[in-house]
Amino acid sequence: MATKTAWTLADYMALPEGAPYELSEGELVVCAAPTFRHNEIRDLINASLRAWLRDHPMGVVTSESDFQLGPDTVRRPDVAFIRAERFQTEYESLNVQPMAPDLAVEIISSSDRPGAMQGKVNQYLAAGTVRVWVLYPEYGEAHLFTKPGIQPEVRSADRGEYMDAPELLPGWTMLLGSFLH
Repeated sequence: MATKTAWTLADYMALPEGAPYELSEGELVVCAAPTFRHNEIRDLINASLRAWLRDHPMGVVTSESDFQLGPDTVRRPDVAFIRAERFQTEYESLNVQPMAPDLAVEIISSSDRPGAMQGKVNQYLAAGTVRVWVLYPEYGEAHLFTKPGIQPEVRSADRGEYMDAPELLPGWTMLLGSFLH
């Protein structure tokens, strides 16, 4: 019977910067290289949030940054927002942010398994993330999660719906069809 090696936060932090891994409850998870389309969607969302935050300095946005969600869990959302009152300047130089993001955006790719993504969503929410968006480019859908165990709200680019986060970014919206088409 084979046994798995349990990884610690210290083990994870000893990996080379930018290594294609996440840490899920002590298990090292390989992250597939993103496609061009994946990066395009991530960059459009990041740019929209950055532009809005220039006029409404409510926090910071980042892409592909590591967040510690528990003692042995580190996740790397495609896009993340952290409210200004939670973000400290010294965090900018850290490889792993010592908190959950307020908003996490995950873009589904062909290598993602539904059960694994649901587990990741639950980890974000349990760690204090207020809103998780899971985007399905192939279907033009966005699934909004705000509470563990509750079915997500599903929004569609075909119906002309928007992505938003009113409790975190009041007034910011982004038309799903502008990046999911």
